[in-house]
Amino acid sequence: MLTRLSLNRAIGGLSISARCASTSEVAQDSSLIGREIYAGNTIVRLILKDTKRRNALSLKMIEQLHTELREIDKIQKVRSIILSAEGPAFSAGHDLKELRYSSAEDPLGDECRHSTVFDKHAALLQFMQSMHLPVIAEVGGVAAAAGCQLIASCDVVVASEAATFSVPGQKVGLFCSTPAVPLSRAVPAKVAMDMLLTAEPIDAQAALRAGLVSRVVPAGEERHEAIRVAEAIGKHSRSVTAMGKSFFYAQLGLPLTHAYKVGGRVMVENLKLADAQEGINAFVGKRHPEFGHGSEKAFDEKKLYAQKEALQKQEK
Repeated sequence: MLTRLSLNRAIGGLSISARCASTSEVAQDSSLIGREIYAGNTIVRLILKDTKRRNALSLKMIEQLHTELREIDKIQKVRSIILSAEGPAFSAGHDLKELRYSSAEDPLGDECRHSTVFDKHAALLQFMQSMHLPVIAEVGGVAAAAGCQLIASCDVVVASEAATFSVPGQKVGLFCSTPAVPLSRAVPAKVAMDMLLTAEPIDAQAALRAGLVSRVVPAGEERHEAIRVAEAIGKHSRSVTAMGKSFFYAQLGLPLTHAYKVGGRVMVENLKLADAQEGINAFVGKRHPEFGHGSEKAFDEKKLYAQKEALQKQEK
């Protein structure tokens, strides 16, 4: 049972990261993650390749994945990213060897290392939801603990019928507290608590019913379906997609009335984009739109505001 005292200690422990100097750097060896390109360089498929450790989210894996995503998000031609894995496990979660206390003589050093792992993983997942590009998880096998946390943080999840999802930390005496954060935002609370407390896995169809995954396909078809989803996204404006993704996650925590107000303002800004006006004009003209995928406005915004101010002065 987590007592109020122990919870307060955990919250107080948030200051640990400020005391711990991170000595980890992204390794030059990129063998943990592969990269494939599809659809005229508009889709990047990243592949977790640490099959010997069931694609464990080690600190090295976390850092490399974060670096890959940052780099790809800057490439204007790319429209979406697929996150996949080799072997029977999408990811078995954190590397438990990194979470042991290795020396009774230096527990603070171990505590700093543990904080670094969780802080960097949290930074990775938060970045994924703040990216311009949508991230599609392609899951063909086991997604457990932090691996389940990873797919819960993706925008779209395509799962094979053979995939399973679990947060089994209870089995080793480590409640999946950080995986619970995106899990509880993706599925109903009762489903999340069932998974967290029992540590039992759910299959792909149960995950679909709960809302943890977007679609389920026969085993072996998940790669093709993920690419098909990415291609469908790629037909639309990159800039409008980025604006929509940003608003979607921002509004989740807002009261309904506030969410509608912010949503209205975002749509007004969206309408200013050249791509929005191109799309509307194409629809009215019964033709296919030719999106520029940039942030260019459909008009000279400074000139518009100058005209608006002049009009307001005349009215006075």
